[in-house]
Amino acid sequence: MTTSFTPTALEVAAAEAVPSADELAGTYELQPNNNKATQEVREAKMAKLLFGKDFSDSMAHATWTTEDGWHNRAIEPYGALSLDPAAAVLHYGQEVFEGLKAYRHDDGSIWTFRPTYNAARLNHSSRRLAIPELTHEDFMASIVDLVRADNEWVPDVPGSSFYLRPFIFASEAFLGVAAASRYEYYVIASPSGPYFTHGFQPINVWVEPTYHRAGPGGMGDAKTGGNYAASLLPKVKAHDAGYDEVLFLDAKTDKNLDELGGMNVFIVMADGSIKTPQLTGNILAGNTRSCIIQLLRSQGRSVTEETIPLAELLEEFGSGQAVEMFACGTAAVVTAIGSLTSEDFHVKIPTGPTTKNIYDELTAIQLGHVEDTFGWTYRLM
Repeated sequence: MTTSFTPTALEVAAAEAVPSADELAGTYELQPNNNKATQEVREAKMAKLLFGKDFSDSMAHATWTTEDGWHNRAIEPYGALSLDPAAAVLHYGQEVFEGLKAYRHDDGSIWTFRPTYNAARLNHSSRRLAIPELTHEDFMASIVDLVRADNEWVPDVPGSSFYLRPFIFASEAFLGVAAASRYEYYVIASPSGPYFTHGFQPINVWVEPTYHRAGPGGMGDAKTGGNYAASLLPKVKAHDAGYDEVLFLDAKTDKNLDELGGMNVFIVMADGSIKTPQLTGNILAGNTRSCIIQLLRSQGRSVTEETIPLAELLEEFGSGQAVEMFACGTAAVVTAIGSLTSEDFHVKIPTGPTTKNIYDELTAIQLGHVEDTFGWTYRLM
């Protein structure tokens, strides 16, 4: 068993101090916007919050070229992009993205959660895809200026958030197989309700025996569209069969737990200890995953990062050694897994208190209901 208790490179980078929102405000110049939604339209959309379906009035934007680096920072009206048909991203998939949330606290202030981790991971992904990096200050400024421009879109109902999607793509028009010389950075935002519309209910998971989302030496630990594209066919098949999500096994052996299509997984043992698949280079180093590990260890809980064979896990649930399993990610935060199914097994998983307690503790920090002793929250306005 391999156990790690030292901070990862992303966790170290995420701990770097950044200027306050007031110091960063105005980095992205606010452009005139004559296409803002009317109050009636905005209120109608805010009254039926979905996840990632409606978008606010504005978007942050910057351009990178080999001559000028990152420049032309602006908050622009949200709208369609003009893209050359030969744009490199359309042919070679050179793009990365992130996901984080802003929350309205009870006093009306707006905060986000551990954004420097997202800034560090965006750069980690960019390095893997030969995309120029963005400073943490630049990343944070884009979030600050966008949220301040569109603060009326930040909801305040329970379970809601203002989902932020930063992304970078190669926009140079050429058909040669090489890293591009021009890139666009955008941040768009969506007032959102819960990721799973059925609320905090256990999900049923299909364990995929054939397909993989990434392989050794690939881009599994980069947040890039290709990994998600690889997961879509098995997810479509699983959804058609009545399952909520897909659990992928490692591509090298087809025996060990990897991750869901967009979430990391944890297993709660009967003795109170918790384990999660170790980061192998195939698994995305989730922000929520990192926070859960730190939160539990601060409470004296045993959390191990290790290789978890599927066969061993099924035996542990059968014998009662394993008592809960949950998935986590920015969009869903934490959700219980109620069953694992594949071609030759179906295992029901108990719903216990640990999963819900972790969800409650994390969201209480995010919403400002308890003291943030970790320094994860950042005030935007």
